[in-house]
Amino acid sequence: MSKSEKKLTVSVFIIRMISLSIACFLLLGLAVYTIRLDSVTSVLSKSGSRGEEVRQIQQKLKNWGYYTGSVDGIFGVQTKKAVVAFQKKNGLNPDGIVGPATLKALGIYNSQQTGGNGGYSNSDVALLANIISAEARGEPFEGQVAVGAVVLNRVEHPSFPDTISGVVYQPGAFTAITDGQINEAVAESARKAAREALKGADPSGGAIYYYNPDKTSNKWIRTRPVIKRIGAHLFCK
Repeated sequence: MSKSEKKLTVSVFIIRMISLSIACFLLLGLAVYTIRLDSVTSVLSKSGSRGEEVRQIQQKLKNWGYYTGSVDGIFGVQTKKAVVAFQKKNGLNPDGIVGPATLKALGIYNSQQTGGNGGYSNSDVALLANIISAEARGEPFEGQVAVGAVVLNRVEHPSFPDTISGVVYQPGAFTAITDGQINEAVAESARKAAREALKGADPSGGAIYYYNPDKTSNKWIRTRPVIKRIGAHLFCK
């Protein structure tokens, strides 16, 4: 074999190796893209999904009369029917899948997205603001922050659920859930109070209960040791 033929053979070999490397790189990139796409798709709540986001969806739909089943965090047939009914009512694509548009209409934000909120999701922050607004509307800002702090103190307390939604929707925990005030417009001050509470502010002094002594007839809550009073609320242990 002549030198020129050898050089040609080597050149062909190099070109083939480069082509093979490029092909492998493209295939690897496609695989990574597919995995990422699957990951994005998998966070959408749909039939068969389970978890906290599903629980929040069910609770919202239940509050608004679309869903009558158990708030168990399992996306079953009843949940899908409720989602479809909600989507039709709100001019959304009635596919029974809770994508970004349906989550937004429900007032729930993607639980995978956090915004510097101490590890809590945007959905958690929104829910905390909702309960503060509903429970402490008209109270001084300090009192609103204190209500948010009570919710967070309960999350950390062994006697209560360990999530914000679990605490807020615990049966009988807040009158705003039973009387529907949780669904009213959220005051901007409540959003600010939620952010302050999530930063660690706790004007309640570590309270896990609070009540308005002028409104409650609950004898048990009146036996709790009072830490302090802020506005119309007594905060207690």
